[in-house]
Amino acid sequence: MNSEKKCEVLCSQSSKPVTLTVEQSRLVAERITEDYYVHLIADNLPVATRLELYSNNRDNDDKKKEKDVQFEHGYRLGFTDVNKIYLHNHLSFILYYHREDMEEDQEHTYRVVRFEVIPQSIRLEDLKTDEKNSCILPEGTNSSPQEIDPTKENQLYFTYSVHWEESDIKWASRWDTYLTMSDVQIHWFSIINSVVVVFFLSGILSMIIIRTLRKDIANYNKEDDIEDTLEESGWKLVHGDVFRPPQHPMILSSLLGSGIQLFCMILIVIFVAMLGMLSPSSRGALMTTACFLFMFMGVFGGFSAGRLYRTLKGHRWKKGAFCTATLYPGVVFGICFVLNCFIWGKHSSGAVPFPTMVALLCMWFGISLPLVYLGYYFGFRKQPYDNPVRTNQIPRQIPEQRWYMNRFVGILMAGILPFGAMFIELFFIFSAIWENQFYYLFGFLFLVFIILVVSCSQISIVMVYFQLCAEDYRWWWRNFLVSGGSAFYVLVYAIFYFVNKLDIVEFIPSLLYFGYTALMVLSFWLLTGTIGFYAAYMFVRKIYAAVKID
Repeated sequence: MNSEKKCEVLCSQSSKPVTLTVEQSRLVAERITEDYYVHLIADNLPVATRLELYSNNRDNDDKKKEKDVQFEHGYRLGFTDVNKIYLHNHLSFILYYHREDMEEDQEHTYRVVRFEVIPQSIRLEDLKTDEKNSCILPEGTNSSPQEIDPTKENQLYFTYSVHWEESDIKWASRWDTYLTMSDVQIHWFSIINSVVVVFFLSGILSMIIIRTLRKDIANYNKEDDIEDTLEESGWKLVHGDVFRPPQHPMILSSLLGSGIQLFCMILIVIFVAMLGMLSPSSRGALMTTACFLFMFMGVFGGFSAGRLYRTLKGHRWKKGAFCTATLYPGVVFGICFVLNCFIWGKHSSGAVPFPTMVALLCMWFGISLPLVYLGYYFGFRKQPYDNPVRTNQIPRQIPEQRWYMNRFVGILMAGILPFGAMFIELFFIFSAIWENQFYYLFGFLFLVFIILVVSCSQISIVMVYFQLCAEDYRWWWRNFLVSGGSAFYVLVYAIFYFVNKLDIVEFIPSLLYFGYTALMVLSFWLLTGTIGFYAAYMFVRKIYAAVKID
């Protein structure tokens, strides 16, 4: 602590340079051309490289140019210049410390509050070393960088220096430099934009739907002209079929149960993170919390799935509970396991260790499965949702549908609004996952999540209303699929992001990208589909309860 080091040699016996074999040189050169970063940690702080960007203020003189300081996570392994490859072999560490105020007779305590590095490339010939493993750096700018030739052995020194600086930053706010985002305005702009769009839409929807519905209900409840009602068309005609149970009710209720499980988990995680309880200084806290919460939310998932399955006239509750507990988690676990095998094959440190996999399996079958069964049992025993109208014995014939009532057209129409509301936040989440940045704007994320819930519910209600007006009563599955339409746009955006923003050329990184994207899209579809389905179900029960049916 607080001891300066001018220049020290690493990894060398009696000040002999390190020799990289041809194979090692080739590997290092490959990693540098692929833009690899190195991450180091000191006192639980990740290392950062300072980037000073000059903002173009034309009014100011050149001397007064404002510096915009940003931090890059980690440091680059090396750089390329005119087809030559250079390695960063000297690291200048700058550690900022805060001196705690103490009483007079006590020693001062020091707290590390920032960890920066300035990587340099210095040629072997320019470094002078002695027996004590210390070295002298070349003066000024007259040194050349250390080139790595991938076709032969390379000799070089690995050196470092440490410089300590006192800082006013308190220990409590030492993460602020890593988390300061340069573009908070964009977030506010996108949130206000989304809120305006959603309110505008809510206004239009409520006006149209409430006015049309009032007119419909008033017309349907007039019993004056019996001849008129015979020629009536619209949603009242399908009252005897609208609550007819769909095909595969077990799978539908299982997926919706998993959707409820996901919804509860995401809501709690974002809310807790917004209150600042999931600090990035405890690595992996977010992921761990999400896993545990998903397991424990199995009770709610099971309960809602069981009750819906009972409403849809299902009888095999044990099989239904097993389906709910294993269908979605099984797909997620399967995809993760296959991707992990590829990461193991590459000997990457990013792979999930085998014991952790086993622990997750034990949690799934030891905590989640019993909880889902428990919830399902109580949900299945509870009174089913009461439907306001009886279902006829003989199903009604469905008239031929217009082209725009097609399922895929519905998905395209319904997905665009919720996707537009959260598009900017999605960009930041993608860059946090794939471009080596911190994501810590959970307040914005919570707002966006609420906007997403509102817009999904509205769109779903509109879609189900149009469908019933077209006298098509098979709305259960269709509504679930169409409400999750924004997941299709997320997939399209992910492909666009891959092509335009990332330069991934290798097979396994591409596989990982699309594997994890598939998981995100699947989860997002389940989440938005569930929100939309429950909104539509409540709406359908409300409107049929309002009309008099003979």
